[in-house]
Amino acid sequence: MGKTYSIRGLDMYVEQFVNPEKPAIVFLHGFTGSSSTWRDAMNTLKDDFSVFAVDLTGHGKTSTPLEADRYSMSEQVADLDDLFSKLQLSRFIFVGYSMGGRLAIGYTARHPEKIAALLLESSSPGLQKEEERIARQASDAGLAERLLQNGIETFVNNWENIPLFESQKMLSADKRKAIREERMSQSPTGLANSLRGFGTGSQPSYWEILRELQMPVLLMTGELDSKFVAIAREMKKDLPKATQIIVPQAGHAIHVEKPELFVTIVKEYLEGLTY
Repeated sequence: MGKTYSIRGLDMYVEQFVNPEKPAIVFLHGFTGSSSTWRDAMNTLKDDFSVFAVDLTGHGKTSTPLEADRYSMSEQVADLDDLFSKLQLSRFIFVGYSMGGRLAIGYTARHPEKIAALLLESSSPGLQKEEERIARQASDAGLAERLLQNGIETFVNNWENIPLFESQKMLSADKRKAIREERMSQSPTGLANSLRGFGTGSQPSYWEILRELQMPVLLMTGELDSKFVAIAREMKKDLPKATQIIVPQAGHAIHVEKPELFVTIVKEYLEGLTY
C-alpha cells in the first residue's frame, strides 16, 4: 500500500508493507525511477520483512521543488531522516540502486548507527577528483537544459539508448514497455533539477568515508556493466565488511533484468547475517 508523508515542506510518497515484528528494509530507486520498480521484490519479501520503498525528490509521486538546491545530498539526507523518524525506523537494512545507492551511502555516512546492513546495486560513492566533479556538473547541466527544451519523450528516447542500458534491450516487450512508461511518467522539472542538484558531480565524494563504515555491505553489479563492476571492486578494498557479487548476464539494473535472482541474492545474504 502507498502512503504520503509531509516531510520538511515536501510530500513524500512511500510504498510500504508494515510488519512490526520483522526486520525493516528500505529501498531507494534510481534516476527516472520510482518506488514501483521495487514492487516485485517487495511482494516477495513482505512476509519476512517490513518493507518500504521511497519516491525520491522530483520522482514518482513525491513533490517536485522548483529550486535545484532542494535536491542536494544534504537536503535529501535530512528528508530521509525525518521520514524514517515518522516511519519509526531506528535501525534498518538499506537497499539502494544507482542514484538511490549514492543517497544510501550519503545517509549511511551521516547516520551509520541506524544501518544494520547496506546493500548497493550498481552504485558509487561519487567522483574522487575535483576536476571530474566539475566536468560532470557541466555535463549534467547540459543534459537538464536539453530535457527542458526538447521534452520528456525525446529525453527518454535518448536515455534508454545509452550504453548503460544496452542489456535492457534483451528484456521482453512487456517489461521494456513498463520501464519506458515509468520513465515517461516523470516530471521534466523533477528530472532536470535532480540532474543539477543531485548529479554525481554535485554530491560530495564518500570514498574516504568507506573505511569507517562498520556494517555489512553487499555490492551487487551485473557482469555486463563493466564500469560499475570496477567501481564496486575498488569500493570493496576500502569497506571493512564488504561482499561483492557479480551477476551473470545482467547489466546495470539487476532487479529489473533478473528479478528472481536479485531477491534470492538479497535473502541469502541477509540470512547469513546477524543484525
